[in-house]
Amino acid sequence: MVYNTSSFNDGSTDLKRMVFAALFASLTAVGAYVKVPLPVSPVPVTMQVFFVLLAGSMLGSRWGTISMVVYLLLGITGFPIFAGGASGVGVLFGPTGGYLAGFVFAAFVTGKLLEILPQHSILINFLCMIIGLIIIYSFGAFRLMSVAHLTFQQTMIAGILPFIIGDMAALVLAAFISVRYEV
Repeated sequence: MVYNTSSFNDGSTDLKRMVFAALFASLTAVGAYVKVPLPVSPVPVTMQVFFVLLAGSMLGSRWGTISMVVYLLLGITGFPIFAGGASGVGVLFGPTGGYLAGFVFAAFVTGKLLEILPQHSILINFLCMIIGLIIIYSFGAFRLMSVAHLTFQQTMIAGILPFIIGDMAALVLAAFISVRYEV
């Protein structure tokens, strides 16, 4: 896997990165359609976190971030690619908007950590992705708490706890994939 994107100067590598950034933006959109509503939460279970953190891990901080910015911009401009086919800038101001904003920062931090660290293994990738997941949860919980007027405890119950087991399983798979396949 290539983590130091600054060492590449040829245009074919940039083109390859652009294509993969577009691919990860598309995969994140597809992951939004894998939607399982929860009775205890206004936030559904989706596959988006898997693709966000995989993008950061495989594409690095720059292109992972670009892929998530492209995803958000497409959704904001009206493409029905947010969870359940939602779109528009209003989604960012709703209960799930913090999670969406967290995608950009999580992809950046996950990619940056892996660019800085000298060794890469499934465990290292998993730990970096956990930090990215904490970022997504933090942004999401803060927004959910403010929009839904929830207490901290209610926010934990509705916006974080129901997702931990599934997200951890997804991160194990993402860590394995990101170490196994080069971009």
